[in-house]
Amino acid sequence: MEASYKKYILEFKRPSGTSRGVLTTKETWFLMLQDENDFGIGECGILRSLSVDDRDDYEEKLSWVCRNIHLSKEILWDALVEFPSIQFGVEQAFLSLKSKDPFLLFPSAFTNNEASIPINGLIWMGEETFMKEQLKEKLQQGFNCIKMKIGAIDFHKELELLKSIRKSFSAEEIEIRVDANGAFSPTEALEKLQQLSLLELHSIEQPIKQGNWGEMAKLCAETPLPIALDEELIGIFSVTKKRELLQTINPQYIILKPSLVGGFKGSQEWIDLCKELNIGWWITSALESNIGLNAISQWTFTLQNEMPQGLGTGSLYTNNLESPLEVSKGSIEYKTNRNWNLKKLNL
Repeated sequence: MEASYKKYILEFKRPSGTSRGVLTTKETWFLMLQDENDFGIGECGILRSLSVDDRDDYEEKLSWVCRNIHLSKEILWDALVEFPSIQFGVEQAFLSLKSKDPFLLFPSAFTNNEASIPINGLIWMGEETFMKEQLKEKLQQGFNCIKMKIGAIDFHKELELLKSIRKSFSAEEIEIRVDANGAFSPTEALEKLQQLSLLELHSIEQPIKQGNWGEMAKLCAETPLPIALDEELIGIFSVTKKRELLQTINPQYIILKPSLVGGFKGSQEWIDLCKELNIGWWITSALESNIGLNAISQWTFTLQNEMPQGLGTGSLYTNNLESPLEVSKGSIEYKTNRNWNLKKLNL
């Protein structure tokens, strides 16, 4: 078996704002396996300044994987513990290689286009008019669950925007999730959560920066609005440490991005602990191309979590790889009458 990797720069259709800045491009790497007549592909995607494996030796580690691809998937996964996005790429590539169809990793009613996965519509940070424009677009597209990133503009303007949604749509009609990406300070967080809770929101992601376990535990105990941990999970590798974090903070939810937490295996460890500790969870993509999004979507369907998932990021790019994935009426679908096209990779 031979292995190789290729870097690819994804280009956003329009700049996308987060509390850590505005994104115009995103790097990703494709890990490719070739074994006689079989081909496998997986995506190793990092988010600069966020992924724990945003390191100078990232490509060096990818090269090491290619030289040692004869080792089992399990041995490689264990050796890559500090590189969760490469762990995920390895998992995908081996599953892809073993499948008759390299893009069919988890055959199901989803991949047969007999069932879809409900997802949230993502509204990016920006000026008030831009956020309103996005909101109108998502509602027209049939989403009944909206995720809005907050923390970039004046908090009172964001509150007014949320109030305007609630004036038109009840909590039964539109579920609203907000994501602060750690933008609130610990001293102001509870007051802001109290104001947000009056708008009957579903939850808030990562209200304060990760790493403040004591402050976050206090917030989760006192909050009038359910809190979901996101960035807090990054860099927590062992099951023992994962259990310690969940038992210490005791959040209402956690959000799992396989590229950031060690792929399917790393995510499943979190899910098993959540079931044991009665903590809710859902799955979100981390701005992967359609290769990674396909793998995450297929796996997510097998989990049978009925909550809207965060899988709607495939349409963000001008140069994404053509795939059967399509977002329609607030859900992601796998259109069996559409084919994959990897020409843009120039393999």
